[in-house]
Amino acid sequence: MTTPGHPDRAISDPIGTIADLVAAIEPQLGTEQIRTVVASLAGGRAKARRLASHLSEHPGVLTDGRSPAPRAIGDLLIALRKAGASHISPPCCADCGKPMRTLQRRGQYWYCGVCGPQPDSCAACGNTRRVATRDRAGQPRCKMCPDLDDRDPITVIHAVVTALDPAADREVTADAVRRSAPRPSYQQKLAWALETDPGLLTGDGHLAPLRAILRLIDLLHTAGIAGIVRPACPRCRRVVRIDKPLDGQRVCRTCIAHSRLEDCSRCGARREPATRDDQGGPLCPNCLITDPANLEPCINCGRRRLVNTRTPDGPICPSCPALRTATCSICGENKPCGTSRTTGRPWCPSCQRRTASCSACGRLAAVASGTLAEPLCVDCTAPEVWHTCPTCTDPDHPHPGQCARCLINQRLNELLGPPSAALHPGLQALRHNIATAEYPITARRWLNKPSVAPILADLAAGRRPLTHQALDELPDTQPLAHLRQLLVSVGALHERDEHMARIERFLDGLLASQQDPDQRRLLHRYTTWHLVRRLRGKNNGRPATLQQFNSVRQRAHAAIAFLGWLATHNLALATCGQGDLDRWLTDSSATYRRTAGHFIRWARTNKLTNIHAPAHRWSGPTQPLDDQHRWDTARRLLHDDTLKSEDRLAGLLLLLYAQRPAAICRLTTADIEADAQGVRLHLGQAPIRLPEPVAALARVVAANRKGHATIGALTPSPWLFPGGQPGRPISTTQLTKRLNNLGIRPNQARSTALFQLATEIPAAILARTLGIHTDVAVAWQRLSAGDWANYAAEVSRRSRKASAP
Repeated sequence: MTTPGHPDRAISDPIGTIADLVAAIEPQLGTEQIRTVVASLAGGRAKARRLASHLSEHPGVLTDGRSPAPRAIGDLLIALRKAGASHISPPCCADCGKPMRTLQRRGQYWYCGVCGPQPDSCAACGNTRRVATRDRAGQPRCKMCPDLDDRDPITVIHAVVTALDPAADREVTADAVRRSAPRPSYQQKLAWALETDPGLLTGDGHLAPLRAILRLIDLLHTAGIAGIVRPACPRCRRVVRIDKPLDGQRVCRTCIAHSRLEDCSRCGARREPATRDDQGGPLCPNCLITDPANLEPCINCGRRRLVNTRTPDGPICPSCPALRTATCSICGENKPCGTSRTTGRPWCPSCQRRTASCSACGRLAAVASGTLAEPLCVDCTAPEVWHTCPTCTDPDHPHPGQCARCLINQRLNELLGPPSAALHPGLQALRHNIATAEYPITARRWLNKPSVAPILADLAAGRRPLTHQALDELPDTQPLAHLRQLLVSVGALHERDEHMARIERFLDGLLASQQDPDQRRLLHRYTTWHLVRRLRGKNNGRPATLQQFNSVRQRAHAAIAFLGWLATHNLALATCGQGDLDRWLTDSSATYRRTAGHFIRWARTNKLTNIHAPAHRWSGPTQPLDDQHRWDTARRLLHDDTLKSEDRLAGLLLLLYAQRPAAICRLTTADIEADAQGVRLHLGQAPIRLPEPVAALARVVAANRKGHATIGALTPSPWLFPGGQPGRPISTTQLTKRLNNLGIRPNQARSTALFQLATEIPAAILARTLGIHTDVAVAWQRLSAGDWANYAAEVSRRSRKASAP
């Protein structure tokens, strides 16, 4: 959408477009005043573009005030009228045409206070009238039939609270009620809800009919009133803020996001939509922020990029630091300035947007250098001769001042101190590795991270020993995991099974949080001597995976949830009957129903209970199998050279050979054998000979593999798909995201591939070549009706007939 004289202005400057349309009608208001009013209502750039687009298509709404139009247009008309506009029309009612100072909305139409409310049948008298209030059951009441309750709502709520804590102070309760529900009418609704269901204050807050109840619970809990229990999210079981309604319950923001997952119409990633395109298709947050319409010129470097910081002078991109105060080389004023990429001198944001007649060539152009009296365009500006680094005199240094490597050494001296024999040998190796990193700018940014620098300084100063146990005392974050792996890669720490260590730390904290000694012993027996011991035996010395960590964590939480439900209903594991189990399975408050079955079956096996929870047996894929889409995607990966080679190979291994992303991540260069006869890939016991062009693609990936680790990658990675941490393969999550960007859904695509392969290959050969269990191969073969046992019997009968005389 464009406006006259401003091509594509609705995209590049939506606020300016709206201000121009208003200024053309309202000459009494100044441009800056109009922009201030518009900016206060326009919100983000996406919303501002929608408003600009609507006003460009329907400019008449500014003079007649008629809907249909977005609510923000009506708010803009009201705000302009308050600012002194006389030619701008106020919003008018869609029914009676009355000018309004406030408006109500039904869809895209505006209504006044008389026409807006919809009549309804009164729950008391039955007459169809305007709804004035609602009673304690939530039913509509007219103004003649209010639900009268002369009791003080604060007194009612305090009585409910004192039933839990007789020592609760009334003033504390009254203050919490007023802060959560300022209006008396809302306080009355709050009192009715708590009087009807006092359990909302003791853990059932996720069933709260009013959002203010959750705020009241937080305030009372913070005040230290005994018996008040902050509710957990009914879906993820985390004790966090839960004020979003979903299926009759209050859930956290994360669970709301998971319930809104859609495939992005642009990149295909399955995420919560941040907005929608012109056709109504969902767009993920990444596609929203990288949309060209959301890019803005950086006031420091002048490039059109994402906005990282907004300053009063304009936006700054992620690559540019905050503007330093200096004397502008053009206007001579002392203000925040960027550095000109042409001259290397400071210039302020105002001069970056300045145009004038060049004093040398005379043409009207952007000012690149010179002064206000004698401006020069970029063609008439002599490029600055870059000086060498004053510290190392590097002639290849592209910027004035110290080069990136000298800045890294300066930062290392601040954190680790100068190189000396007193520094730990492991930290000396780390220091040398960072100082000689291939990408010094990236290494310097990593050193400046607030989550990394303090830990390095403590290790160098001896305030924290250089051991895994000392690092385990810190919060488990992604930057700490990266730092730990970096220390392992340079030899400062020994290699260990990180996910197994995470499992042990998690279980120790989980068991320590259990108050009941009997329950703590039972959980210790289940988690440590069953889950962890079986996991160690299954891995047989191999490191645990992230999926195994998540499985142990989920099963431990499921056992705690089931035992907690039993304790709530005055039951024990030994005395629980099958009827109690059936009641738990149908209880809406119960969680982890399917996962808790593993704990129940373990308890029955160990004669701790008599109840039985049957296992859910796999009966085939739950999603439709689209073999044509699988082959279409495979052909694109085989022949589209614009895609990354590693993404193409990973996708083909999934589509053609039914490999899980977790198995693809663990492939090494030793799994590929390339010689004059061809390329063989080891997925199971027997190698697979790769056909062309898959074989050529495998050769390219094996020869050119490179991870994203800037620091610590001392030797070529043994992994076929290196990851972002030194010495580690790509994570399953990251690989899945990259496959999603190619339009591949791993679970569905793998099921389709296994279904097709099972109809063509005997189960024994399928298991031996693809690296899957024989029982899995047999199950898929039976599902696909490709029973090769009948084929073997037929071959046997043919042999007997051929040998008969």
